[in-house]
This record gives sequence, structure tokens and C-alpha cells, in this order.
Amino acid sequence: MSIRLSQFLALAALVSMAAALAAQQPAKAKPEDTEVWQPVPKIVTPGATDAAPPSDAIVLFDGKNQDEWVSAQDHSPAKWVVSNGILTVSKAPGVGNIETRRKFRNYQLHVEWRVPENITGSGQARGNSGVFLASTGPGDDGYELQVLDSYNNTTYVNGQAASIYKQSAPLVNPDRKPGEWQTYDIVWTAPTFNADDSLKTPACVTVFFNGVLVQNHFELKGQTLYIGQPFYKKYESAPIKLQAHGDKSEPLSFRNIWVRELN
Repeated sequence: MSIRLSQFLALAALVSMAAALAAQQPAKAKPEDTEVWQPVPKIVTPGATDAAPPSDAIVLFDGKNQDEWVSAQDHSPAKWVVSNGILTVSKAPGVGNIETRRKFRNYQLHVEWRVPENITGSGQARGNSGVFLASTGPGDDGYELQVLDSYNNTTYVNGQAASIYKQSAPLVNPDRKPGEWQTYDIVWTAPTFNADDSLKTPACVTVFFNGVLVQNHFELKGQTLYIGQPFYKKYESAPIKLQAHGDKSEPLSFRNIWVRELN
């Protein structure tokens, strides 16, 4: 085949392809053809600061009381310590973890936490706690975003602050020094299940730690187990839990906790 003939055939093929693409478009396409006007997004008033709750948030702790929280063990009123606008883990015998009275499915969550300036211990015994994004029952591990002092504190990376415990290390470590407030901003997408209780879609989480992206739409492998391999167990909605870990380091504090339910 001559060069001229091959060039002619190639040009003919391009012309044919262009004609086919043009045929797929409306004869008189207009910008309005691809404009969507309804439904109009609901107006939400943002908080006065980046940390303040927006107008559609459910405030879980505003410094005044524990009305939105119960004991994770028996659902009696929460018995942590509220003082000067701060919620502090109670180390009293038998108090343990607390969880929200309400159950949630998909949501945006804001949590601020602090380890004491005089924190002691090392590794996992240095301000250990956790935000359980779905507390599926007293006998289940649930899905934990780790809370820990990771400022110059070495431990396994999928157990440091902002890890999805035992599953995903944070992309970076933006932890502030002990005594300073830390911030988690979380988007949680719950898993879905088939009629036979098998997994349909996994849970996903995105986390900003002190304004820095540390978990980017991570797909969980199941519950965040301390020992063993993760697995999924069907649930529809669940409380959010804060952990009283029980180690000997000084207790953690929390403030300014709010959540926005997502459809």
C-alpha cells in the first residue's frame, strides 16, 4: 500500500469517527440542556468559626452536661467529669466507656480532644482512647479511630493517633504536643448489607486531623479488632462511642463535639 493511500484511509477513518460523534449530539444543543435546577440544596448557616457547629448539627457536647451520652455498658446516665466546659474521662471504678443516646448511620463528626501536658507512659500507654464511629454492642469491637499522644511517641503506625485501629496508618502525623487541643473532622459512610446479612458495600471513612487529611476515603476491612482479622457483622445504625481505655496515663479530655447526619 502506498504512503498516500494509507494517509487517505486514515483521514477517512477520522472523518467517519467525527461524524459519528457529531450524530450523538442533539442537532441544536443548548447550555440549558445540561442544567439542573431542582431540588435546591437546603440552606445551612456555617458556624462563627471553623470549629463551631453549623445550623443543622446535633450538638453532642457543648461544655454544659452529658445529656446526649450514656454508659456504653448499661445505658445508664454517663458519669464522666464535666468541668470548665470540658468532658474528661472518669477513672472511677466501673464507669468505663460512654456512647451517644442516639444512633447514627452516615454522618460528619467534629471532635476535639487533649492529653494532659504532664502525660506519662509510652507507646500505647500514653493517653490511649478512641472515637468509635459505630459502637455496635458491648461484645463487639466496633470501628475505632484511635486517640493517642503521638507527639514524639513511638508505637505501631496503625495504632498511632488518627489511625483506623489495626487497619490504616494515617497518611501523615500532624499531632500537636501534649497539653494542646487536637481536632478530628470525620466523614463516616456506614457499611451496607444484603438480605442474607452478607456485606454489600464496605464502610468508608475520611479524616482530617488538625486540618490535615490523614485518611482519604479508606475502605475498612471490618471491625477494628485488637487481636485477629477484621470481619463485618450486620448493623443498621449505631451510637458513637468514646473510650475510657483504663491505662495508667493521665485521663483525656474532650470538648466541642457535634455531628451532622448525612443522607
